Amino acid sequence: PPDRQNPELGPTPAVPDPFADKERIGVTIEEARAWTLANNLSLQASLIDPAIANQRVTAEEGAFDAVLFANASYTKTDTPTSTELEGSQIEQSALTPGVRIPLRSGGTITFDLPMDRVDTNNQFSTLNPAFEVDGRFSISQPLLRNAGRRVSTYGIRVASINQQISEARTKLEIIRQLSDADRAYWRLYAVQEALNVRLLQYDLAREQLETARRRGNAGDLPEVEVTRAESGLASTLDQIINAQNLVAERERELKRVMNAPGLDIATATFLLPQTPPDPVRYDFDYDELAEQAVAQRMELLELELQLAIDESTIALRKNATLPLFTLDYSAVTNGLGDSWGGAAGVTRDFNFIDHFVRAQFEMPLGNRTANANLREAVLQRVQRLSTRDARRQSIREETLNAADRVRAAWGRILASRLAVITATRTLDAERRQFDVGVRTSTDVLNASTDLANSRLTEIQALTDYQIALVDLAFATGTTLGAARIDWAPTDPTNSPPPEFPTASENAILGLRLPTRSD
Repeated sequence: PPDRQNPELGPTPAVPDPFADKERIGVTIEEARAWTLANNLSLQASLIDPAIANQRVTAEEGAFDAVLFANASYTKTDTPTSTELEGSQIEQSALTPGVRIPLRSGGTITFDLPMDRVDTNNQFSTLNPAFEVDGRFSISQPLLRNAGRRVSTYGIRVASINQQISEARTKLEIIRQLSDADRAYWRLYAVQEALNVRLLQYDLAREQLETARRRGNAGDLPEVEVTRAESGLASTLDQIINAQNLVAERERELKRVMNAPGLDIATATFLLPQTPPDPVRYDFDYDELAEQAVAQRMELLELELQLAIDESTIALRKNATLPLFTLDYSAVTNGLGDSWGGAAGVTRDFNFIDHFVRAQFEMPLGNRTANANLREAVLQRVQRLSTRDARRQSIREETLNAADRVRAAWGRILASRLAVITATRTLDAERRQFDVGVRTSTDVLNASTDLANSRLTEIQALTDYQIALVDLAFATGTTLGAARIDWAPTDPTNSPPPEFPTASENAILGLRLPTRSD
């Protein structure tokens, strides 16, 4: 506002305007949400968590990848012997390629092909050098401890559940930041409207001062009425300064949450909320509302997923209390010849086959470690079940309280609007009475203050209603649906985000904000 003064009646205090040199930028609540989803620093980190968790799942699944291996050795010995039946000089080369396949049953299958070449100075050796090629198949399978698909795939199952937990936490962080953006938006709207009310109150106080001065100069009004009008104007000016400071604070809060390019908290820009409140009366089924909240809250989903991990952990710990009993079987087809081809041909004929069976048993006496680990897992699950019941009760309470706040805020809107109408009529009456000398400047200023307070109460009621709806959406876990937001985890290594995203883009860091046409 420009400096306000009347050269005929004397100067009036100028209204300071700290936003005069700032660029005005209009922001809708949809744009505030889009900027928050695209640029909020907390979300940028949280959106990568599910991608990290997905890599852990891949790593656990890699435990069942087949392993290709090869062992090679070369040995040359020169040892004196006491008989001519043994060679004193032996040169041996060995190569064993193979593949090892982990089984989801907990066992392991191995296929390998040991190949040896032996050259000796033993004069009685019929093959010199001698070539040996063997085909070997072996399987090792635990039958008690570490046996079974549920035990062997425990790591994959836990990693998969942790991925879902990560997505739930990310979704919860999105909901939290989106709710913070909505609250910051409406709080900024409220303080800017409050500033406008204070400026209007200043205009009324200034008009009253000018009227008092005019009538005082004409001798129709005592000097004390002019003094009272000046005091009222000064008081209004102080309230304007406080309101301007509060606007600056709320503006920084919204800028911090949005973190939009070019809208840093220290930038010389002035945000103008473009979305007005649109209060609509709602009737709630409280029981249904509470049940929906329990079914949709991410905190409870995370807790249920943790209980699923506990169940798998108990099964794993229970298996660990069993004895270790492993059965191994190997079959080897042997081949020998004076060349690699000859030895391989013998091997392919399967004329010389060895069979080996081995059993291994192991059981700790007392088995206290395994039993203690099992009891710990059971107690942890019992503790988490108690936490789940308490969390459900807390969510129901939070939801019902939020619904009550929505209902109460609606009633306050109706009451405050009636108060504004009444205060407006009262001010008009007081000014007419002042003009005929029945009322004083103080009466007019008090009526003006009452009108300003009524308008501030109405603004606060409207803002509280919008924030109460935000709180109710958060309490019931429906924030994303209410704001029509679709989201997806991001992997910056595959799809780097745009450097300067705008609110009009449909896809921002993997997040989609539907347009009005949707």
